Amino acid sequence: MTATPTKQHLSTGRRSLVETLQRINFGRIEGLVIRGGEPVLDPMPRIVHEFKFQADNGPRPESAKSDFLLKRQVVELFELLDRLGDGVIQSLEIQRGLPFRMTVEEVLA
Repeated sequence: MTATPTKQHLSTGRRSLVETLQRINFGRIEGLVIRGGEPVLDPMPRIVHEFKFQADNGPRPESAKSDFLLKRQVVELFELLDRLGDGVIQSLEIQRGLPFRMTVEEVLA
């Protein structure tokens, strides 16, 4: 990744994942397949939305932007995907449209 990674510098799969995180805002993605460090979103993994009462449950405002600097959590997620290579993210927890915590099932070679 570049010194200041932006959404437009991402692969199509990673850009789609960022957009999915922003649409979910609060919740989790379950069963996300990773191949060669890239998220596989076809077929779409299971999406679980968390709704908070008296809160904004819509997508993040950034989701309407075509480009922006990536937050550190997103950069770290993609660094972990690069190290993972191939595997399955059993659960990727999302808070405020950002990756918060994940549980991974690895395929050991």
